[in-house]
Amino acid sequence: MTMLRRRLLRAWPVLAGLAPAWPRAAAGRTWRVAPGESLADALRQARDDDTVELLGGVHRAQAGVIEQARLLLQGRDGAVLQADGAHAEGKALLVVRGGAVRIEGLTFRGARVPDGNGAGIRFERGRLALRDCSFLDNQMGLLSSNDGGAELDIEACRFGDAPVVPAGAGLTHLLYVGRIARLRVARCRFHGGRHGHLLKSRAAVNEVLASRLGDAAEGGAAASYELEFPNGGQALVQGNVIVQGAASPNRVLLAFGAEGEGGAPRPHRLQLHGNSVVNLGGAPGIAVRVHDDRLASAVAIEARDNLFLGALRVPAPFDEAEASNVLAPLTAADITQGRFTLRGRPAPPGAQPD
Repeated sequence: MTMLRRRLLRAWPVLAGLAPAWPRAAAGRTWRVAPGESLADALRQARDDDTVELLGGVHRAQAGVIEQARLLLQGRDGAVLQADGAHAEGKALLVVRGGAVRIEGLTFRGARVPDGNGAGIRFERGRLALRDCSFLDNQMGLLSSNDGGAELDIEACRFGDAPVVPAGAGLTHLLYVGRIARLRVARCRFHGGRHGHLLKSRAAVNEVLASRLGDAAEGGAAASYELEFPNGGQALVQGNVIVQGAASPNRVLLAFGAEGEGGAPRPHRLQLHGNSVVNLGGAPGIAVRVHDDRLASAVAIEARDNLFLGALRVPAPFDEAEASNVLAPLTAADITQGRFTLRGRPAPPGAQPD
């Protein structure tokens, strides 16, 4: 890509990065489910605008399907959905194909299904908002369909502890989003990946904001990419800490367009603003790889205020100092309590811990 072309592409407007106004369930009936009671029955009986509450404790071998036009599902006092072999439709602990659905305060753990894609949630259509949920030790944390009208909004959630699977048994992505309309991920944590990626999204429009992908102890563990947009699209990656450890089998941290268009042509834009991108060790890494030769149209790129730490190759234009992008060795950084900052300088605007 020529310098002139790159400058012209950077003139594209910035994605908004604002949280959508996700509707909460209106005042309807509340169905309370205690450990040992049936979640599937409660979801079958619930009507539009109802609330289903999972009371505190471990709900073992419970799964269900959400098809209401509007529903709120809440976990109370640390409620956990522990699979223990249960699943809905051979897909997930929860299958969501409703209208506007909101899920809060619930942990999804241990999903397994015969085809290897057992997810905490299988999101098939509609609009799904997640708040304060955890997805741990699932074959897939959350897996979505390719519904072109679907929208997914995830905030303050945790994805981690991908299981060890036999060689050739598939990949264990912590968050795998298909060709939906929009994905927003904000203030989330991804850790303990294996085989697959921490976050993989084919959505047309993506926002990954103020999140931590990997940690100071192990990076992304043995995950492949920390962040991937295989079919390109529009992606705003802002204020994140993205960390790769020595055990990763793939030395690229962020990949864009690796699988080509993957369907109908779409506009492509990648914006990296105010991130800390870190290679903790092992072989040298590649901070960002844009496969523009595999996409049908040019990729608009904008990179500013990013900190690249460790043995990383940072291609142009992500390395441009005039846009306040900084490259530094790990020895120049103060890595304490999960922080990734340069000594004597203020913390970058990434997802640094309090």
